[in-house]
Amino acid sequence: MRTQTVTADQAGRRVDRWLMKLLPTISMSMAQKLLRTKCVKRNGKHLKPDDRLEAGDELQLYIPDALFEEKRTDSFLSGFRVRLSVLYEDENFLLADKRPGLAVHGDGQEKVDTLLNHVRAYLYQKGEYDSLASGAFSPALCNRIDRFTGGIVIAAKNEAALKAMDAMIRARQVEKRYLLVAKGRMRPESGMLKHFIRKPEGAKRVQVLDAPEHGAKEALTRYRTLAVRGELSLMECELLTGRTHQIRAQFAHVGHPLLGDGQYGDQNFNRRYQRQGQALYAYAMAFHPPAGDFAYLAQVRVTAPKVSFAEEYFPDFRFPPQ
Repeated sequence: MRTQTVTADQAGRRVDRWLMKLLPTISMSMAQKLLRTKCVKRNGKHLKPDDRLEAGDELQLYIPDALFEEKRTDSFLSGFRVRLSVLYEDENFLLADKRPGLAVHGDGQEKVDTLLNHVRAYLYQKGEYDSLASGAFSPALCNRIDRFTGGIVIAAKNEAALKAMDAMIRARQVEKRYLLVAKGRMRPESGMLKHFIRKPEGAKRVQVLDAPEHGAKEALTRYRTLAVRGELSLMECELLTGRTHQIRAQFAHVGHPLLGDGQYGDQNFNRRYQRQGQALYAYAMAFHPPAGDFAYLAQVRVTAPKVSFAEEYFPDFRFPPQ
């Protein structure tokens, strides 16, 4: 056992963050595990990760000596040039505004410049994640959006957060809203798109069906028209399900493909506007969590600061939509 006395300049810190400074080899999740398993006590009493330290506190540390050794450096993450727009962050989650063209995960085209690497490098350089620590949780993305779709992506900082967010997404307790520019005027101007989507094995495109068939999953998208300018409609959508290419495929299926969509869209239409990359943005997110450790997310609503294609094609439109 070792003992540590809290100094005046350390007073007020959360005990889990203080522990990470003391033990350079551990991650945030490891620090919280040490506290949950009572490896750190204050005056012989159990501490919670979010307890605040006071000057003069005597802390008893029942921790292996190896954890006090000098921290090794991850040369990739330490030297990674982070370009990340963080819209919201707490000890469990980070919500990032992904720029169009950036892949969320590595693929055959790009393995280094990905949103996940930017998130991990950002947290590593802040001292909240240690990729070299044994058993450390690696920050993970809870949702994904297509490479050329911009918008909000959720990253979990610990395993409990990842499991909770996955459950919330499956239970439709995460509200996701998109802006898009579609060809023509939707009739009616607001409503619900209800189809069934199937992705054949190995195919790059999904199939949109009007009736249920084997292997197809229900796809629900609520929409409303915000503005019309010539043959372009600016629309807001709310995803009620999360199928592959859901919005792009459904709008194309009903005859209103997204501007710039090279996979499901109208190529002559795209060329007229010299648009590459679909005009689609996951611009807003809110949460409706169950009671429990993550109930505080009910107070969180995040909106992207701007959507460039809305400004470009609808200069009179006031963002965000009301």
